[in-house]
Amino acid sequence: MLQPKRIKHRKVHKRRFPTIARKGNTLSFGTYGLKALEPSYIKSSQIEAARRTIARYSKRGGKLWIRIFPDKPFTAKGAEVGMGAGAGSLSHFVAAIGAGRMLFEMSGVTEEIAREALRLAGHKLPIKTKFVKK
Repeated sequence: MLQPKRIKHRKVHKRRFPTIARKGNTLSFGTYGLKALEPSYIKSSQIEAARRTIARYSKRGGKLWIRIFPDKPFTAKGAEVGMGAGAGSLSHFVAAIGAGRMLFEMSGVTEEIAREALRLAGHKLPIKTKFVKK
């Protein structure tokens, strides 16, 4: 799964959530893409599940670009732990996604294969997505 090799701070403050993507909202590398329609946090495990689905359906043909990276550490407290006493331990990494952000791009495959592969990958993500082409 994707995660940073090293981070400056193990726990970070919550920052303002990006509601609309100001960058990364157009096709830059591939011919077909999967675009987010709503803002959310996406876990590294969800990105990996979507990537595997695309690779499996396209029979590893063509080229795939992952346009997001989970660089925000997320903390969680253990079960049955009381309120207070600060943040919990590091649980997983997430990518903060704004609406309109391009998540995946593909090229080198037919439109039918790309459309179906990206549709299946969209089911692995916790947000609504849309297929786009150049």
